[in-house]
Amino acid sequence: MFTIKSFLNSLSFRSVSFLIICVCLGFLISCSAEVNGPKINVSGGGIKPDTLEWIFPEEAGWSSADLQEAHQFAIESGCQAVIALYDGKVFFSRGNIHKNYEVHSIRETFLSALYGIHLAQGNINLNATLEDLHIDDITPGLAPAETQAEVEHLLMSRSGVYHEAAAEDQTMIDTRPARESHAPDTFFYHNNWDVNALGTIFEQETGEDIFEAFKKEIADVVDMVDFSIDNCSYQYEWNKSLHPAYQFRMSARDMAKFGALYQKNGNWKGLQVIPSPWIDDSTMAYSTMDNTDGLGYGYLWKVIPEDSEMGQMIGYPGYYHTGAGGHALVIMPDLKLVIVERYDADQNWDEPGAAGFELAMTILDARLAD
Repeated sequence: MFTIKSFLNSLSFRSVSFLIICVCLGFLISCSAEVNGPKINVSGGGIKPDTLEWIFPEEAGWSSADLQEAHQFAIESGCQAVIALYDGKVFFSRGNIHKNYEVHSIRETFLSALYGIHLAQGNINLNATLEDLHIDDITPGLAPAETQAEVEHLLMSRSGVYHEAAAEDQTMIDTRPARESHAPDTFFYHNNWDVNALGTIFEQETGEDIFEAFKKEIADVVDMVDFSIDNCSYQYEWNKSLHPAYQFRMSARDMAKFGALYQKNGNWKGLQVIPSPWIDDSTMAYSTMDNTDGLGYGYLWKVIPEDSEMGQMIGYPGYYHTGAGGHALVIMPDLKLVIVERYDADQNWDEPGAAGFELAMTILDARLAD
């Protein structure tokens, strides 16, 4: 029998952070910590005003009164910033939504978007192999079988390359399969080597710096107000790999705009920024993630299939990504919903764990009937 307790026990440490995402499936309150009307906090501290439109929770289909309980729980859970958008409009926000926090693994979704843009421009070939692209690594370099992995396999975390990588957490290190234990496209293992090598391939094939490309092709287009290339960096670990991790820092409100771009199928105010077919392809589940009761993985996105236990529990499919320390970005297109949750992982911080799931259920209970 399926129970909430059994579901939580089945989740891995990484998967629990997704539940925090759902934590927010409706953080629908204003920056002033009130739920009886939208308010924009742009005063003091040099905070830049934003162009986001704000609406009352009821306009988005949520009960302000019922959200009081969720609001209090959000405070107790330690969220530093949370924001929720309905069809691109803010109906809930609390905390420091303008501060740039490190996004950790959510960086993958930004690169996925850039791949979609440049695939359409003819700069990226998903079927090119690592051998074709002359991609290798430090000793021990890639084995002949590993060099047959294609770009698409890296996007799906199915490359079969299990080389050490920059910015690996201990879980990745402990669970990394043995070298050459799986041929390309035969086994799913989410790892930083694929993600980092994709960064190298992007820059090699397009001639663009990742951060500059993101600013020009996405951040500037959707009018991000806090994003700066100066807050981004490459993390090299030369003793492990030639390929650096590309680390983004971003505010909750800017990340919410990125989410809204996906929720709107890649279109921003009439401009098709990310090709619509790429949105569909990249958020399709090509693998099932271990210990998640059916949650999937696409092209650098995690996926909530409608028939998964999480999909059935929520009642809608969607896609998301998480980052160490509780960071989360979730998009549920059928609900026109985007949620961003940020924790101050720059400080000593314990993962909120199952508290996020409890908050999610509280918020979902506050949604008005259709």
